[in-house]
Amino acid sequence: MNPNTPRTHERAGASFTDFGGWEMPVEFDSIRTEHHAVRESAGVFDVSHMGQVAVTGPDAVALTDRLVTNDLADREVGRAIYAAITDDDGVMLDDTVLYRRPEEVLFVPNAGHDAETVERWRAHRDEWGLDADVENRTAETAMFALQGPEAVDVATDLGDSAIADLSRFEAGAFEVAGVDCWVARTGYTGEDGVEVILPASEATTVWSAVRDAGVQPCGLGARDTLRIEAGLLLSGQDFHPEENPRTPLEADIAFAVDLDGADDFVGADALRAQHERGVAERVVGLRLLDRGVPREGYPIETADGERVGEVTSGTMSPTLGEPVGLGYVPVEYAAVGTELRVVVRGDGKRARVVNERFLEADE
Repeated sequence: MNPNTPRTHERAGASFTDFGGWEMPVEFDSIRTEHHAVRESAGVFDVSHMGQVAVTGPDAVALTDRLVTNDLADREVGRAIYAAITDDDGVMLDDTVLYRRPEEVLFVPNAGHDAETVERWRAHRDEWGLDADVENRTAETAMFALQGPEAVDVATDLGDSAIADLSRFEAGAFEVAGVDCWVARTGYTGEDGVEVILPASEATTVWSAVRDAGVQPCGLGARDTLRIEAGLLLSGQDFHPEENPRTPLEADIAFAVDLDGADDFVGADALRAQHERGVAERVVGLRLLDRGVPREGYPIETADGERVGEVTSGTMSPTLGEPVGLGYVPVEYAAVGTELRVVVRGDGKRARVVNERFLEADE
């Protein structure tokens, strides 16, 4: 949580938890209320715990392109991309959204990853002899996610009507509530909306203006149920470099991997080889057919009781009204329609493999 907004959130009735070293609102009203607000109208999240790293200098783009799986060099100023940060073996260290700004690259590592990411960028800069400065701006930056079918209308009412002209993964400099902000048509909920990056000193001004517009404040609880329904990965949970090492191909985000870019990134050779031979396991969506909720760590079994994986994320979907989860299984069990079981408190519950992006047609 941004240090400028805790009392504001407390006055709004938020309950809190530690997340990535930050004190974060879990919920303001209820997870279900906040979830449905985002699906049906609009909700706002304080996501200032996300890292903010700026890379400047003549080799800013070249350095960054060699450390992420997607290609920024062929994007125009004002474009955003989603990418993974991988090691030499193609294993994901983190995932991130990057923005090509007029004089810099700005990217957003996950909570608690900012310092290690800055160190990684600087170490490779020095190793490769590139000319770039890498600055950690997390402490001085706030970020709000305004999400839902009415979110863009709210943003334009509070700021510039041109915000509505942004296409998906496009960004620009706009005023919101009289504050100079960087506004991107991005999000982590499966809904339309914008993410707003601004000086931390102006956080309360913008947050209060959005709230005064009647937008539901939302916490980490609804953020989690929303992103699971959309099949969006959570760094450190759906993949972890030591505890659950996964490549972007196993995690089904091949769309964020450019193996034909001008400069190979760290891990490109390993991913190219994996692409050629095929993955042994991949992430799938699971819909429980019996009563129960799949939770992180619950075993995934065949109908005969053979363990083939475990749940990485799961919830009772507020939108679908059904228990759903994500997990990795061998590819021979990954086809949509495959019958499996999830062991819930020692009891095997029937489950069916579905599209992990649960809001899409999946069977």
